[in-house]
Amino acid sequence: MNVSSYNVHIMNNREREESLTLEILETIEGQSAVTQRHLADRLGVALGLTNSYLKRCVHKGLVKIQQVPANRYLYYLTPKGFAEKSRLTAAYLSSSFDFYRQAGESLDLIYKQCAAQGWNHILFCGVSELAEIAFIRASEHDISIVGTWDPDINRKQFLHLPVWKSIEMAEKHDASLITALENPARFYELLGNTIDREKILIPSILGINHKKQ
Repeated sequence: MNVSSYNVHIMNNREREESLTLEILETIEGQSAVTQRHLADRLGVALGLTNSYLKRCVHKGLVKIQQVPANRYLYYLTPKGFAEKSRLTAAYLSSSFDFYRQAGESLDLIYKQCAAQGWNHILFCGVSELAEIAFIRASEHDISIVGTWDPDINRKQFLHLPVWKSIEMAEKHDASLITALENPARFYELLGNTIDREKILIPSILGINHKKQ
């Protein structure tokens, strides 16, 4: 996959169905007596959406349903379901490794830019896996992370550092690094309304162009 054409938002849309399907298959494999409500809680999605995906799995021949007394149901993976779970697991691992590699490369470029500008104290913008990778890479570039700004997260710490819901409350920093994976363009716009856009750092993996904003 070409780094320059990589876009996290597109990746999420394309892989969402497969990710949910894999989670359903793994859950059913581990517990055949699972309920749809339990599946919904495990997936973190609405009950109706869970029911829809489960019906797709049955329609595709991946899952069989057996009714038991007390109006309960048991779910089983078919041989086709086991094969699909293996395929999806391999695809997930492959995309994950690809994501980590490309994220690391784009962050190295960002931190080299910071060194050139003399920016040593950076604020993360968005709690995510990308922020976790950025935190690890920062130690390799003598970059200090002051914490994370994320208006959508109700937590006080992330990576053992403070989390602020308001950008105005964040500790003093030299530049802001967008690390949000869910709608990073929104974070860019929110930041652009309060700080100098030249001090907003955007990893190329996010597919956001300063000039297009």
